[in-house]
Amino acid sequence: MSGPKNNTITAVHGVTVGHCSDLTGGTGVSVILFDRPACGAVDITGMATSTRQIDSLDMMHPGTAVHALCLAGGSAFGLDAASGVTRYLGEKGIGLDLVVAKVPVVPTAVIFDLSFMDSQARPTPEMAYEACMGASSAPVEQGCIGAGTGATSGKLRGVANGTKSGLGSSLVQGAGDVLMGALVVANPFGDIMDEQGRIIAGARDGSGFLNSLEAIVKGEVRERFGAPGNTTLCVLVTDASMDKVMAMQVARMAGQGLSRHISPYNTPFDGDMVFCFSVGDKQAHPLHLGGIAAQAARDALLNAARHAKGMGGIPASRDVMS
Repeated sequence: MSGPKNNTITAVHGVTVGHCSDLTGGTGVSVILFDRPACGAVDITGMATSTRQIDSLDMMHPGTAVHALCLAGGSAFGLDAASGVTRYLGEKGIGLDLVVAKVPVVPTAVIFDLSFMDSQARPTPEMAYEACMGASSAPVEQGCIGAGTGATSGKLRGVANGTKSGLGSSLVQGAGDVLMGALVVANPFGDIMDEQGRIIAGARDGSGFLNSLEAIVKGEVRERFGAPGNTTLCVLVTDASMDKVMAMQVARMAGQGLSRHISPYNTPFDGDMVFCFSVGDKQAHPLHLGGIAAQAARDALLNAARHAKGMGGIPASRDVMS
């Protein structure tokens, strides 16, 4: 008998994912490795981003080869974890051939989870190296794992009154058997809403959800220390052929899939980013790719909320009465 179908990003040929989690400290790291150099772009819509080595994804940069991605908690401290990925790839002889050395290109982005459990917990290079060692093409494990270990949602009234979220992944098969996989680390300031517009994770008011947008419209805002500590990171990978310009447009369309299910989205307190990569040669129209990318991003986001479990005193979606 065949095993269960892989409905996550690792169903795209040549993509593997690994995690390492610090469940005591409430943080972690996730890596996405490519069997062949990936071409892509990043759409940065957040005002509170923290990144490393994303230069080659800029439209004006000549680089078109990315060897891996590193996503981590720990805010700026978590950026150091990427060193473990470059060490792993370097040992494998993987990287941009610059004659005297092969230099791995590993774009990295982090979320702020320092206010969740232990503010001194740090995703380390050793953790990232371990994630690389364990990376596989098996269905991605989802929930409070890897970079999503310390993720929470709905922080209008602080983390303590939010809902535990995490990491989710999805897969959409488009026309001509084109595959679009997504991986989302959901750590938004706003609430997460399902397909019917119902809040499934977000700010809490007693035993139910507050509805952050309604409260904000009525005049409630948050200006206390720590408010900028929010980010939703989305990674899309397709086996369709794309150049950087096409990848950027698909990333932008995918962001609309997130905006329809995070309320409010792109606040001044969020560092939202959408990465989009091509690892294949199938032909597909960018409009079609953007459409299925938005669907994949949405599904991965909702999986991040639905697979999460209560942790660190913060209840998950399944624990909260709407």
